[in-house]
Amino acid sequence: MRPLFQEVLHLFTDGKERSRQMVQDELRADYGNFRFFKDKKMDEALHTAMSNGLIGESRYELDENGNLVMYYQSDQDMIDLINSWVK
Repeated sequence: MRPLFQEVLHLFTDGKERSRQMVQDELRADYGNFRFFKDKKMDEALHTAMSNGLIGESRYELDENGNLVMYYQSDQDMIDLINSWVK
């Protein structure tokens, strides 16, 4: 089992767009009890990955409650970089 944040990055190697909630839904079964799985920490991890050029912001929208939802995605260069780091 990979560390949580490596697994988060690995999700983006398929090139699909994901929000924080989508990432958490995909990883909940294996990582849901981890301390850093909480919303705020996951947002920080995604923003850090974005700042480091591993994922990019693809779009944003408001959900049914009026909350801003950010979506992230990796292009091929980002995927290659992630794959060189996460084995």
